[in-house]
Amino acid sequence: MNAQIQSVLRQVRTEFGTPSYVYFLDRMLSNIARVRDAFDGRFGISYAVKSNPNRELLKRFSSHVDTLDVSSGGELQRALDAGHPADRVTFSGPAKSREELELAVRVGCGEMVVESPNELDMLNELASASGVTMPIFLRINPATAPRHFGVNMAGKPSQFGIDEEDMPTVLGQLDTWPNLALRGFHIYSGTNCLNAEALAENFSIFIDLFTRFSEAADIHPHKLIFGSGFGIPYHDGDDTLDLAQVARLINPLIDDMRRNDRLADAKCMLEMGRYLIGPEGYLVSSVIAQKRSRGKNIRLLDTGFNGHLAAWGMMGTIIRRNWPIWNIDGDMNAARETYMLTGPLCTTIDTLADDLELPKLSRGDAIAIGSSGAYGMSSSPIRFISQPIPREVLVTVDGLNVQCVDVTEPMRDVWMHETQHV
Repeated sequence: MNAQIQSVLRQVRTEFGTPSYVYFLDRMLSNIARVRDAFDGRFGISYAVKSNPNRELLKRFSSHVDTLDVSSGGELQRALDAGHPADRVTFSGPAKSREELELAVRVGCGEMVVESPNELDMLNELASASGVTMPIFLRINPATAPRHFGVNMAGKPSQFGIDEEDMPTVLGQLDTWPNLALRGFHIYSGTNCLNAEALAENFSIFIDLFTRFSEAADIHPHKLIFGSGFGIPYHDGDDTLDLAQVARLINPLIDDMRRNDRLADAKCMLEMGRYLIGPEGYLVSSVIAQKRSRGKNIRLLDTGFNGHLAAWGMMGTIIRRNWPIWNIDGDMNAARETYMLTGPLCTTIDTLADDLELPKLSRGDAIAIGSSGAYGMSSSPIRFISQPIPREVLVTVDGLNVQCVDVTEPMRDVWMHETQHV
């Protein structure tokens, strides 16, 4: 952690208290620009709202991303509230309800990612009743995917997409859904990969499937959506993904794909969230108590897994490992002591870190948990034991001028209370 970030996190702790999520907007926007530059115009960017749905972030991203990828009616409403036009929204998700599909048809959602024949039936019925034709993208569930992904969804029974082997049958039935217009394909088969060769191999699989099924459907696809799967390091020993190497491997694949007349004009999109914003967010939490128990120095924090399920090792992790954590009140170069960090929840599983080395950490000090810009509060059981809900603070830095804005949102049922007013 550099000195400027440490200083800003201390400022947030003083001004807003803890626990607080802190998002460094300029660094997030820089990551978006860096991805665009690496692929030199070959890809547009579709921001995955599920990675962090904060409305103020969505507003600030509006002119920096091409589309928003939403996975629920609530996220669709958030996109609209943030000023994104409906035709710049991609709606994916394996179990869209009838009410969600009705909303999508009513507002004119520009890109519906359809994941089953049942969904095709329901969407076609709703589109017909409204007298419209809905643009759709079929999500493909590949039969194979490379290793080295944090989560691999290919080659197994899955709620996501249409199995590769079933695609010919579905494509042969397109005429039975006359109010749906096939505009292209979507694949997202693995997440959080730090291996450039594996990512390139995965994109090669995508391109093969896109080519085969565009020919089978006899279409010139308008758009092809590549679920990026680009990962970020969460633990000691994790490598940082070499974006330049990824681009060197993938750019020739896209250029070769363009030589196929059928795919030459298709807009290629990278669906991503974690890679853009994950490293640029921190959860700041204060030490509210300290004790020693059976040889361990324990420090108890003012938030637990209720505020950050992933950092506590409960979001798809088989073996829990310590995340990047700093004592923001300590001297980074000081001698270190070993600690066990726990939250305030009445359960033994509320342990953030064990055998963690930090500069001396005492009651009243604050820690920062890194890699928390994505899948932090939004993926956590924040109502568990009714502990305080973390605040959210958006930081912009212009030279020596640092602006910290509270962008915390009130708790409510997004779907029930918001979409009914559309």
